[in-house]
Amino acid sequence: MLPPGGRISGARLARLLGEWRRGGPRQCVVDLVAALKLLVADGRLPVGTRLPSERELTEALPVSRTTISAALDQLRAEGVVQSRRGAGSWINGPVGSGGGGITGVADDGMIDLSRAAPPALPSVRLAMELAMGQMPEHLASHGYDERGLPVLRQRIADRYTARGLPTSPDQIVVTSGAQHAWALVLRLFVGPGDRVLVEQPSYPNALEAVRAAFGLPVPVPMLADGWDVDGFEAALRQAGPRLAYLIPDFQNPTGLRMSSETREQLSAVLRRTRTPSVVDETLVELALDDSPAPPPLAAFGGDSVVTLGSASKSHWGGLRIGWIRASADLVHRLLSTRAAIDLGTPVFEQLVLAALLESPETVLRQRREEARAQRDVAVAALREHCPQWSFDVPAGGLGIWCTLDGPISTRVAVVAQNHGLRLVPGPRFAVHGGCEQMLRVPYTQPPEVLREAMGRLGVVAASVAGAGFPADGDLSLPVA
Repeated sequence: MLPPGGRISGARLARLLGEWRRGGPRQCVVDLVAALKLLVADGRLPVGTRLPSERELTEALPVSRTTISAALDQLRAEGVVQSRRGAGSWINGPVGSGGGGITGVADDGMIDLSRAAPPALPSVRLAMELAMGQMPEHLASHGYDERGLPVLRQRIADRYTARGLPTSPDQIVVTSGAQHAWALVLRLFVGPGDRVLVEQPSYPNALEAVRAAFGLPVPVPMLADGWDVDGFEAALRQAGPRLAYLIPDFQNPTGLRMSSETREQLSAVLRRTRTPSVVDETLVELALDDSPAPPPLAAFGGDSVVTLGSASKSHWGGLRIGWIRASADLVHRLLSTRAAIDLGTPVFEQLVLAALLESPETVLRQRREEARAQRDVAVAALREHCPQWSFDVPAGGLGIWCTLDGPISTRVAVVAQNHGLRLVPGPRFAVHGGCEQMLRVPYTQPPEVLREAMGRLGVVAASVAGAGFPADGDLSLPVA
């Protein structure tokens, strides 16, 4: 049975590949394989996409039929592409999807630095065992709850209250991850053509969700040290956005944290323009220094602020539990639209997170200690192997936002595939391209894997710098 998915034409694939050639004819197969794998890793060739025939690819790229056959053979051997006689070829799975989840190195030697997501802590397994013992009392019910389990909503509300933002369980809606929460909010607020103000750079999946809702993301560039309040005010008045999306705590990808003063100033601007704001706090619990945490942005913005949270970074992405904190009135409106998307969040996973939040600091302390050690390893190894790059040591979060020695981010990501590294190029974090001199380097792998990864990255950086590519903005791969 063939997987579902549309077919991409040879001409369209050629446009996505852009200037994919790096070396001479002998390097052609290697370069083509690396470029195609980058498209798959970036999600621009989704799983199930039907590929053009070898003849069509030969005409579109253009290269010899032998080159196309050799490239497809290698991709098939790695499990990225699957083919069947009479049915053609299609994208079978993500790059490096087989194995290696525990050590950080896949069976094919690939190290995944494309996801800033840590593995589960041992406490997650213990919480699962506790949740299993609680399941029988829930099995007698229908299992649907569009708000979320009361015990979990209470513990999430208590966590906000402890951070200086009094919250009741009625202000919480449990979702299937923060991305699902964002989709619910977009469905309520944004219609076709509505503008959504976003930071530049920002989280790529959040930008894609705006586009999926037929909204238009409007970027406001970040300053080197934080948020440009004047720039936000100008954009709010000129663009008239329906909504603003902000990541004030360890912003993804820059790692910056908004000060209390800036929170107050930006909230005042949003109130004056009557612009609701959505605050993504996915990384808020991952502070890695001892400086006091500023109050949540909702403490300054009141009921006009919708806050999104998640267990994905602090506990484990496999739980797929997120939440929305909003006013009781907005919660009612969100629930009235939720049935069109889903009917609730799985009970077992909610019980697991409720167990983890019974004594949250105990679990979070272990996560922070692990992340702090991994960050320090990555920082030292980056300085050793990529001394020509610059960066600020992040005070929290899960990644380092590096400034490269030229507009080479996409080229680095492409070449890195040949050295067993999977990276997301800087332009993926921008609304309309840009950030070609930036690269996010997550530090969520074990220390020994991070050292190996930074060593490989140093080889890649030297290779790209010595390749003699023009630095005039002619990107090797266009970014969607």
